[in-house]
Amino acid sequence: MRKQRIIYTSPLDALVAVAKRLSLYETQQNMSSEDFFDRYSKGQLSDEAIFIEWANDYRHYFGLRQELEKRLQNVA
Repeated sequence: MRKQRIIYTSPLDALVAVAKRLSLYETQQNMSSEDFFDRYSKGQLSDEAIFIEWANDYRHYFGLRQELEKRLQNVA
C-alpha cells in the first residue's frame, strides 16, 4: 500500500482532517476512538494495519490539539 503525504497550511486544518479520519474509523469499527485507543494500548486488539493507522491518527490528533491549546494560551 502506497502512503500519501499531505501537507496542511495550519495545525487547525490538520486537526480537522485527522478528526474526520477518526470519525470514519469509529463508524467502521463501531467504537469510539477513546475506547479503541485504551483497548489497543492494553494489547487487547490485534496489530492489523487499520488499527495501527487508527492509533497513529489518534496520537497525531492529540499532538495537534496540544499544539493549538498552547498557541491559544499564548494569545489570551
